[in-house]
Amino acid sequence: MSFRTIEWRDNAVVMIDQTRLPVEEIYHSYTDFNSVADAIRRMVIRGAPAIGVAAAMGIALGVREIVADTQESFFRQLDNICSIMAGTRPTAINLFWAIERMKKKALSLQGSLLEEIRSALKNEAILIEQEDLAICKRIGKNGADLIPEGATVLTHCNAGGLATAGYGTALGVIRAARESGKNIQVFADETRPWLQGARLTTWELMKDNIPVTLITDNMAGFFMSRGEITCCVVGADRIAANGDTANKIGTFSVAVLAMEHNIPFYVAAPVSTLDLTLSDGSEIPIEERPATEVTHIRGLPIAPEGVRVRNPSFDITPAKYITAIITENGVATKEYRKELAALAAA
Repeated sequence: MSFRTIEWRDNAVVMIDQTRLPVEEIYHSYTDFNSVADAIRRMVIRGAPAIGVAAAMGIALGVREIVADTQESFFRQLDNICSIMAGTRPTAINLFWAIERMKKKALSLQGSLLEEIRSALKNEAILIEQEDLAICKRIGKNGADLIPEGATVLTHCNAGGLATAGYGTALGVIRAARESGKNIQVFADETRPWLQGARLTTWELMKDNIPVTLITDNMAGFFMSRGEITCCVVGADRIAANGDTANKIGTFSVAVLAMEHNIPFYVAAPVSTLDLTLSDGSEIPIEERPATEVTHIRGLPIAPEGVRVRNPSFDITPAKYITAIITENGVATKEYRKELAALAAA
């Protein structure tokens, strides 16, 4: 790929600024954990797997700043860093998965020299990034067979290289299908209010010379009714034990339309996105973001001042609308409670 979403370089975390795309391709270098947390909060970096990588790297930066005379003091400060990271965004389970993994790594080294713990946490964060890239490629391979030759694939939001350490989940399936020689194209809906489909998905697909057509969010039913969409592939921010899936707001609507038109609707996500502690989607916390994201575009008002606004960032697609869930460990189809548990344990 011709860009890097996030990487550890020279003891700093370097990220592409996704708020500036597609107009400017700008990279920021962060040297402290608070700035990484702020970048997650402000969606400089977004997408569940990428947020997990960012949190891990932020923690690795944070422990470099700790001044402690005792292990007790070190771990108390580590807990504070982890709490700040956990408070950035509530829905994406990969964030909390990465934080817990970093905590467990640190606890496994209790009694070691603090410098050894710092070094180990840096290496663990880099390993999480490297593993994510490999995981996405396995997701792509597992999903490519589900995409028929000549397909037009609808995707919602951005679940590509920009949402991961590279390659992507939903776009990973599309990339793998193309790499296998299939002649396919993509419809990307704009994904209000942050326009991730318009700004990000089209940008990275065009960079990879994958044919893409941009449509507005309310055009999906029109093209489905005309037989111009073959299947849908989206990512996920959290998947409950029964297969109910939280993804970017508007995903549920696409899934309902797909079922009405007998179009397969696939979710592509790593096993780390599974939250088997939750029985169903009603237990998934939904982030609500500022009203200005709806009333303004790049600072310009598009609605009357003072209008009442609701701005949930995610919605829940019930499992009954999902044809299959594609993970790096295999594909689940319909008996989700049993199959997802098996994939998580694989």
